[in-house]
Amino acid sequence: MRQMILTLAAIPILWVAGPARAENPEHVQQLLNTGACQACDLTDADLSGAHLIGADLREADLRGASLVHSNLEGADLEGANLSQANLTGAFLTNANFSYANLNNADMTNATMFHALVEGASIQNINLTNAQILGTDISVGGD
Repeated sequence: MRQMILTLAAIPILWVAGPARAENPEHVQQLLNTGACQACDLTDADLSGAHLIGADLREADLRGASLVHSNLEGADLEGANLSQANLTGAFLTNANFSYANLNNADMTNATMFHALVEGASIQNINLTNAQILGTDISVGGD
């Protein structure tokens, strides 16, 4: 009975602490310092406004990451998981999204010229007011 009371007493403390951040802070610093973080855990990372031109993010886990107004020009995101990432207003020209997971990503107002998307999963992405040119993404249909 005493264990149950102690366990129940700890529940409000856990609730007040709020949700845990999932990204690996060392991986975020590595990316920002070197521009390379292959297969890194950047889940839910806040990379808003980051200049990631030519960044090596192959196989990186960017699920739920905020890349709002980030510059990913020429970045290599081959095989990366960007499901539910926020790419609102991001600059994605010449980026490589081959075999990446972009399901449920928000690309509102993004600029995507000549990006590679071969084999990428792009279900339910938001392309509202996005500028897309020379990239094999179409609106509508399956």
